[in-house]
Amino acid sequence: MNSAATATFLGENSIGVEVIFQLLFKELQQSTKASSQNCHDVATRISAEVHRICTESKRIQASGAIENSAITLARHRLQQCLRYYMLGSNRGRVELHSTLSAIIYRYINPPQKQLSYQGRLTIIEDFLQSFYLEALNAFRRENQLPATYRPQTLLELAEYMAFTERYGKRRIPLPGRQQQLIILRAQTFSQQQPPETSVDIEQAAEGSNNEGDGSWEEPAVQQLRSTMATQAEPEPEEDTLRSVVITELMDYLEQRQQTDCADYFSLRLQDLSAQEIEEVLGLTPRQRDYLQQRFKYHLIRFALLHRWELVHEWLEASLHTNLGLTPQQWQVYTAQLEEKQRSLLELKQQGLADEKIAKTLGLSMAQLQKRWFKILEQAWEIRNSLVSGSSAFTHE
Repeated sequence: MNSAATATFLGENSIGVEVIFQLLFKELQQSTKASSQNCHDVATRISAEVHRICTESKRIQASGAIENSAITLARHRLQQCLRYYMLGSNRGRVELHSTLSAIIYRYINPPQKQLSYQGRLTIIEDFLQSFYLEALNAFRRENQLPATYRPQTLLELAEYMAFTERYGKRRIPLPGRQQQLIILRAQTFSQQQPPETSVDIEQAAEGSNNEGDGSWEEPAVQQLRSTMATQAEPEPEEDTLRSVVITELMDYLEQRQQTDCADYFSLRLQDLSAQEIEEVLGLTPRQRDYLQQRFKYHLIRFALLHRWELVHEWLEASLHTNLGLTPQQWQVYTAQLEEKQRSLLELKQQGLADEKIAKTLGLSMAQLQKRWFKILEQAWEIRNSLVSGSSAFTHE
């Protein structure tokens, strides 16, 4: 498309922008219960953002397919907004918080301080509260909204949450690489935490058994403790479990010094393509494939051995539900197990401790874990392969 055509499409009174606005407006009216004015306002803001991006992007300008790029971008923005709208206020917040927490988890590490798992989550919570405010200010600024604007309706909240996720994932050019904005903010925030502040926050989160510790009586600590103890709206159990699985897997990878796998996992959570992951991590396709296989190995170990109960509870595939198998699948599954495997499975279903099971079956703990790993792996393959036709962990 030549410059004249570009001007026509992206001009203030262009037909192209009006077409995009109408597309968004119509879809919002059909997919939400928001008022007509609410849909109009959101569609207007998304259209303006698409206009700005297509105008400023040299890649889009040079592509010769500006209108197609604009429509694709508009649909993408729309789907992000509708996704949070469908989740609702509470679940949407949990999803956004979980996504951003997973990205920054390994970067929250105050200097000269080794935080516990709970301590790190508390620091992340503190950081994200300030980041949400930064994102709101950026949303106001980029959409030319007044400083007093706040999302009032569910659609406006969904629009803001979708913007916040994109804002955090923005690539900031650095010498020789690019880094996501939220990671840079998290690193700066972490470095600015005084060691004594980190200790206080961790104590406030976990409590203290040292009655002689005078710092526990300080008013600031008492206030923090009181604030953190305030009852919040309970999160849906499935969302809470998802968040725990993500953070514990991150912790598991870091404990085993698999920081590159943690980086890969963080990028996978963002639905980045293989090519985008290679660009961010500076890898060749072959190196990325090797890293993917190594991550898959650790993922399987985590899901079928290290924290199998947590993962299976999240997947609604616990022992109480026959490992998530249908009655027909359960018959096939138990029939193919060896006698010793069936005995191990029955003892597990009775809730016996591993030490007692090992003694009953005459196995070492290592042998017990190996056999249990194989039992869970067989169930996983049946649950996934027979339904979807794909092998276990294909989609990680």
